[in-house]
Amino acid sequence: MTEQIVKKLKEEIKTLEEELHVELPRALKVAREHGDLSENADYDAAKERQGFVNARIGQLKHRLAELSMVNFDNIPEGKVSFGSQVTVYDLEKENEIVYKLVMSEDTDVSKGLISTTSPIGRALMGKQEGDEVDVETPGGMKNFEITKLITIHDASE
Repeated sequence: MTEQIVKKLKEEIKTLEEELHVELPRALKVAREHGDLSENADYDAAKERQGFVNARIGQLKHRLAELSMVNFDNIPEGKVSFGSQVTVYDLEKENEIVYKLVMSEDTDVSKGLISTTSPIGRALMGKQEGDEVDVETPGGMKNFEITKLITIHDASE
């Protein structure tokens, strides 16, 4: 899972570095050739994009560094954590929902992939099968019971 995220981040960095070192200098050169830079919208747009691309590359490199420090041996067994598939019973709506806790880059709520940093993800972290969990969501308070838990360790067996 993390290998795919790392690959995706590296590909985005490569694309952005290409833009930063090839495309934007070319756009800036063309804009300079148009004359007065104080009223040159193309130049301003290219400089603004250059700042954005630099900032985004910094964010992506920081995220790669964070991912390299994740130690999967420290993920607890028998408790909800990163990589867990959690089946919860919504006590109010009386239905089951299956969530998988993933990194923010992989979040897709329509597929049940929620971030460990989302309100539901944070509330579930560290819980066990049979635990009841109250979650404050943008839509109001939710009350779940964890009916089934498959941790990242269980899934790899």
